[in-house]
Amino acid sequence: MSVIPKTPSNLMSKITEATKAITLNASDIDIKSAELIIGNDTVAPIGITYSNQNETASLYFAKELPVGDSALLTMKFSGELNDKMKGFYRSKYFTQSGEERYAGVTQFEATDARRCFPCWDEPAIKATFDITLVVPADRVALSNMPVIEETTSSDGLRRLRFDRTPIMSTYLVAVVVGEYDYVEGKSEDGVIVRVFTPVGKKEQGLFALEVATKVLPYYKSYFNIAYPLPKMDLIAIADFSAGAMENWGLVTYRETFVLVDPKNTSLIRKQSIALTVGHEIAHQWFGNLVTMEWWTHLWLNEGYASFVEFLCVNHLFPEYDIWTQFVTDMHTRALELDCLKNSHPIEVPVGHPSEIDEIFDEISYNKGASVIRMLHDYIGESDFRKGMNIYLTRHQYKNTCTEDLWAALQEASSVPVAEVMSTWSKLQGFPVVSVDAIQKDDNKMVLKLSQSKFTADGSKPVEDYTWVIPITVSTSKHPDKIAKTFLLNKKEMEVVLDDVGPNDWIKINPGTVGYYRTRYSKEMLEKLIPAVSNMELPPLDRLGLIDDMFAMCQAGQTSTAEVLKLIDSYRNETNYTVWTAITNSLSNLYILISHTELMDYFNIYGEKLYRPVADRLGWEAREGESHLDTLLRSLVLSRLVSFRCKDVINEAKKRFRNHIDGTASIPADLRSTCYKAILQNGDESNFNEMLKLYRSTDLHEEQDRISRALGSMSDVVLLRKVIDFAMSSEVRAQDSVFVIVAVAVNPKGRDMAWQFFKDNNQKLLEQYQGGFLLARLIKYLIENFASEEKAIEVEKFFKTKQFSGTERTVSQAVETIRLNAAWLQRDLDSLTAYLTKQ
Repeated sequence: MSVIPKTPSNLMSKITEATKAITLNASDIDIKSAELIIGNDTVAPIGITYSNQNETASLYFAKELPVGDSALLTMKFSGELNDKMKGFYRSKYFTQSGEERYAGVTQFEATDARRCFPCWDEPAIKATFDITLVVPADRVALSNMPVIEETTSSDGLRRLRFDRTPIMSTYLVAVVVGEYDYVEGKSEDGVIVRVFTPVGKKEQGLFALEVATKVLPYYKSYFNIAYPLPKMDLIAIADFSAGAMENWGLVTYRETFVLVDPKNTSLIRKQSIALTVGHEIAHQWFGNLVTMEWWTHLWLNEGYASFVEFLCVNHLFPEYDIWTQFVTDMHTRALELDCLKNSHPIEVPVGHPSEIDEIFDEISYNKGASVIRMLHDYIGESDFRKGMNIYLTRHQYKNTCTEDLWAALQEASSVPVAEVMSTWSKLQGFPVVSVDAIQKDDNKMVLKLSQSKFTADGSKPVEDYTWVIPITVSTSKHPDKIAKTFLLNKKEMEVVLDDVGPNDWIKINPGTVGYYRTRYSKEMLEKLIPAVSNMELPPLDRLGLIDDMFAMCQAGQTSTAEVLKLIDSYRNETNYTVWTAITNSLSNLYILISHTELMDYFNIYGEKLYRPVADRLGWEAREGESHLDTLLRSLVLSRLVSFRCKDVINEAKKRFRNHIDGTASIPADLRSTCYKAILQNGDESNFNEMLKLYRSTDLHEEQDRISRALGSMSDVVLLRKVIDFAMSSEVRAQDSVFVIVAVAVNPKGRDMAWQFFKDNNQKLLEQYQGGFLLARLIKYLIENFASEEKAIEVEKFFKTKQFSGTERTVSQAVETIRLNAAWLQRDLDSLTAYLTKQ
């Protein structure tokens, strides 16, 4: 296979400065020859040098190139079809008969187009691309644009010339060559949409096709700008490091993020696929049509697409109640990371490619989306849409920085957007709003508010900022309505609330829209507790309350036992997302308790808490039950298995046996629960039985489920076998990380997994080549320790071993270890007293 660049004469560029050298980005590229055509002259370089550190190639000429002349640079070069899942790489797959084959795939974001062809590989240096591929006759070949010419040579190879792309950044160029089936549709606005799947699995592309064909016209209407390309291809790639990549007109996906098997795909996975398709297609406008000037402004791409994906799924699937899930999936995860001293602002200066890889994190995505959601709420839907259209229209096919976005939204809304939002994009962290209420008369309440930077450990912040915070308030008079909105733009403020009596409760940040924590006075909190018990408070407010309280607990501003007492008021809870928030908080507590002798007591506490909702839902889905109840059943039964609840484990085991012998298949939503029940206290025969199940399926999602469940085993010898399995050729490189992580987050495997990493760090470094996967592995391997000794050990190890692109991840994880240690030391006695009474 070869890539033949086509360079028409009208693409010649001007020489703007006198120079004897031309430097381009190139990595793992060997330039065989080069020619520079200037007017009627052709000049060859006298030498070519490469810089591995800077990932560049420099062409040197004998004479200075004349300023003002037009020039055309042509090169012949060769490169490596690598196994690194970046640049131009090969992706292994198996035919239906079991034969091993490879597809050629590109993944260029952030700085890997330079691994495929020499170029100026920066987002602001845009160009059009004319791509020609020469491929075997029986292979599917795709790129950003449709094929406009196809010829076949005498040796049977096909030569495909693709239409010229719009002007775009190098990181969005894409090529895929392999064997695929596809399903095709057309959006109502006339865009051809195809979803490419492994051969024989095209029906698994139908759900993504349905979403994509509906999303395109929705975004066209929402942004009031049409999708600018004639086609939209989505393709499932077997070996793929991220979840998906928004290449213009050819979006690539990990198989588990685009393929839906009606019998074997869980509801939570299907929901995730809808969000991912919505996210990547949003990028066709945010990122592709309008691109950030430099990676410092990455959040303009990722924060916006992460917000808009929820808009889209809410429009297509209102039954998902997706905005409630936004808080646990996006908002809370951002807050947890952003309160660390080793967090970073949304906008962060970056230089070397390894620094760029590190900011593809919960700050750029989740905090970005959460801040946009807060702004959307503050200026209102109509002005927000108007501002989006101004921004996209004004800057289409160009590059922007954050201030361009604020200017467009300000123009649309007449609200001082830049003044309100600059603190959120430029400052690290977020505020905690402390609030007290004083009754003035029977019908008037004075709120006393103050703000300071929230720190995970409760320490006084080194730099305490003043944010401009949009504050909203609701009361028991109208729980679902906003009683007052105002800006808290100084350290302290008093606000009068009318129509509030002495027995009324007051909720700050209703809907958990504002990106801040709230700390209530004791009296205000006591009035809110009954509203939680009787579910008078809306779900997002019940969720936000428990989430804030657990954060205060970690920071040492309230005791863990007090928060567990607050959880008692949630025993009547029926909402899936609220239970997700409780589960996330208890999972953090589980890490601490795993370092103590309290686990049996904690399991008793957990069983008592989750049992009523499990009894209500049962094991069987009811006809017409809500989407959220299906998700809740899976969550609650899984937790009860983790809490060693005997009858739930026995039922899960029985269902697993029926599944294995073909009597009754386990619904996809409950498989992880049943697999964990078998493996949790399982022996080698259970391990081998699960490996057999893994080998019997070719559905990536099912293999993923099984391999992660293996990490729940209690026998350290077997857990080591799980890691060996993860590192074998049976598990794809992008999946093996998550199998090792499943072992590392298991208290029984924590020390062993860390030792494995130390012993095999060079092998792992070579396998994952830095970037996202390695950072994710390191994070979960080390952040669940809880002693100063471990913090020092980890710090020493990473001082002697350099893993480029993981420095911030290591700092954050070490900080988390120390937080765990302080939390445990502070609360162990009161926690012991509380749990032993249970």
